[in-house]
Amino acid sequence: MTHILLCMSGLFLLSAVICGNAEELGVKATVTADRLTIPTGGSVTLTCVVQHFADLEYYWIREISSKNKSLISTGAVISISEGGNYTCRGWRRDTNSLLTESDSVTIQETVSNRTDVKLQHSWSQIFTGETITLRCEIQGGEGKVWKYEWTAPNTNSPPTSSEYRISRVSVSHSGDYRCRGSSDYLLTGWSDAFRLTVSSSKPRASLTAQSSIIPAGGSVTLSCSVEGSAGWKFDWFRHDSVSSKAQLMRGNEANRVISVSQGGLYHCRGGRGDPVFYTEDSSDVTVTETRAVQFFK
Repeated sequence: MTHILLCMSGLFLLSAVICGNAEELGVKATVTADRLTIPTGGSVTLTCVVQHFADLEYYWIREISSKNKSLISTGAVISISEGGNYTCRGWRRDTNSLLTESDSVTIQETVSNRTDVKLQHSWSQIFTGETITLRCEIQGGEGKVWKYEWTAPNTNSPPTSSEYRISRVSVSHSGDYRCRGSSDYLLTGWSDAFRLTVSSSKPRASLTAQSSIIPAGGSVTLSCSVEGSAGWKFDWFRHDSVSSKAQLMRGNEANRVISVSQGGLYHCRGGRGDPVFYTEDSSDVTVTETRAVQFFK
């Protein structure tokens, strides 16, 4: 047994020599797994086979890093419940020597961490041309470096990061998005589907006025809105007549309501996101200013 332990430590110099000779003779250990992912609370069965040799002992090594290898079990067939790289070795009883070593097989372990896909902004409606970001969130996954996997419509190369950014989204991006994460030999389950629906039409802002006439010395309230959606900031424009050029009077206003005390033609538009996506301009609303009339004696 001392001989066995010596041969199975360090970089196994003696093993390499013996295995090299064995492989030249066509002798090679082969590992098969009934599946490559351990389900939550389950196990995977590994089988080691060396053709043409019957009187062998089998040893299994589990590796989770280049500095972390351990002898975990003996026997041609084992059941495991932890992820890692697994290698089997065939040991000849008659010569008390290592005969061959298999290639490693990678087994991932499914963890119970919940995974969710979320839209960066809680917008109820997405429009063609907008830029959006979906995020994959792994609950309780802090402290680990995760690699992410996505399933998505209309793409052959989804990202491997936690964020899925789509520039100038189109109707073809509509569909279900799922993600999962892996870290070393750990694997989460797939998230529930996040259904993305992209509208083909560009929204138009709507402008209403509290009154079309500004009383002398007073003001009128204007309201800008984008029906059926949220997250907008508003730009306000005014011009003196239909033929004159509209001037931006207020930009990127979070408040959709303003007060004006000057007559003219007003319109608005909404903008949101980064880069900013703009709605169609609203129709013009005409507001007439009442001027005080002075009487002279």
